[in-house]
Amino acid sequence: MLHHFAKTIGRPTVGVAAVLLITVVFRHVPVANVTTVGFTFLLAILIASTVGGLATSILMSVAATLTFDYFFIPPVGTLNITDTRDWVALSAFLVTSVIGSSLSDWARRQTKEANRQRTEAEQLYDLSQRLLSAGDSLALCNAIPSDIVDAFGVKAAALLITEGQTIFYSPGGSHHIDARHLKTSLGYRDVQIEDGKGLSFVPLRLGINVIGTIGIAETALSTATLESLGSLVTIAIERARAIEQVGKIEALRENERLKSALLDAITHEFRTPLTAMKISVTGMLSDLNFNREQCRDLLTMIDEGCDRIDRLVDEVSEMSRLESGDIQLDFKRYSVGELIEAALDECKDVLASRTIERGTANEAVAIRADLFWATKVLVHLIRNANLYSSPGTPITLRTETKHGLMFFSVADRGPGISQPELGRIFEKFYRGEDYRCRVQGTGMGLPISKAIVEAHAGTIGVTSKVGEGSVFSFGLPIDRALEPSE
Repeated sequence: MLHHFAKTIGRPTVGVAAVLLITVVFRHVPVANVTTVGFTFLLAILIASTVGGLATSILMSVAATLTFDYFFIPPVGTLNITDTRDWVALSAFLVTSVIGSSLSDWARRQTKEANRQRTEAEQLYDLSQRLLSAGDSLALCNAIPSDIVDAFGVKAAALLITEGQTIFYSPGGSHHIDARHLKTSLGYRDVQIEDGKGLSFVPLRLGINVIGTIGIAETALSTATLESLGSLVTIAIERARAIEQVGKIEALRENERLKSALLDAITHEFRTPLTAMKISVTGMLSDLNFNREQCRDLLTMIDEGCDRIDRLVDEVSEMSRLESGDIQLDFKRYSVGELIEAALDECKDVLASRTIERGTANEAVAIRADLFWATKVLVHLIRNANLYSSPGTPITLRTETKHGLMFFSVADRGPGISQPELGRIFEKFYRGEDYRCRVQGTGMGLPISKAIVEAHAGTIGVTSKVGEGSVFSFGLPIDRALEPSE
């Protein structure tokens, strides 16, 4: 308050002193004529109106008029004016200085208002960027009060959500904004500014409904900016809720799709072995006279059916454990050759009927992997290529280093994969429409391989051309510590 008083008294004093200084200077510079003196006074008054305000400039106008008359208009040394033209000149000077001061002050206030609006617009933009970076609606509501404090530089802020009557405060905000007062503000339809308490309350309106309110302590924001703030926060909260709702709907759809895919896989994969097992058991229980060889064949069918069902259950279990993180991978250093040899050792049945061409010149390079799980990936790709390759054609196995990864590629010369199916080839339970009845499988091998590779911080992909074959490749991180010296 003392500072405001000193400021109020000081500016007019400085203005009058400036008039006196100009008077003293021109009294000692006789070469300057009356017109020069008048324009100098006028210039000083305009500058004062820009810097000190309208009151200061008007006071200077009166002081300059009297000084101009007394010291520069004949008869000098008196306030009497004998010439009518001097009266006109003096009156014109006074009117011009007052009007000029008013216009200058108006321009100054307009500039100040424009700067304030620009600053508040920038602050609103800054707040909008902060709100867009929030995650779910709960995290957003927690962040809103602090974001308002940071963006607008206010003392404190609080957010009350009507649903659940939950209040979120900025740090220390509960000391400045009373919860009871905040709840009372839910009944406000418009922005309320309580100057006496230094509080502002902004309702969050969604149509005719009020979904909450914002309390702000010690703010100088305009009503228009506060209304814009309310609209921005309302939109951000509803956007976060909508995204959550869409996410839930998508999750339900994906869950239903997986259920349908699982039932489809069970229908195709369980029915064949169960039917064979049922026929075999029914035949053996019907007291038919089977010889030893026939009994052996029936038991073999039952055994193979059990293995097939057991494999499906294992694959579903593996996929579930990989996705949930229950499987802890044991990362160690292995050479590329060790992984390839381990995979080929498990694919002896494939090697017995088909040639595998190896283009692996960098088998000494070290990789960081869990050998057991990484071998599963390469084994599946080799077996997959064997299932889909044309009879008598070889499978090509190659390696390549790129972007810090060692890539293993398995190429077949089968029918290839159409472009629409390439985008779904790694989905759980997905099998090509043309091969689900011709080639045995559950559609889980590639999703499991993808999960294993991603757990290794690697990548997996496929390229294919219909009629020429497909190339599946996956990359595992290279262990630089064990690379052979050149």
